Amino acid sequence: MDKKLLSILVCPVCKGPLVFVREQSEMICYADALAYPIRDDIPVMLENEARTLSSDERENRK
Repeated sequence: MDKKLLSILVCPVCKGPLVFVREQSEMICYADALAYPIRDDIPVMLENEARTLSSDERENRK
């Protein structure tokens, strides 16, 4: 992922910061407990495409 792109992306729901998790190819919003997928190096910033974080994932933030 391009670092410049990462620096300007925000959560489409709350406009809060996102955390890039390379191992899972996701952008995570801990405030909304949503993980947005990255497909072919393109972040899919649609709420209906995001998965909900489990309680363990919320507690074990990186």
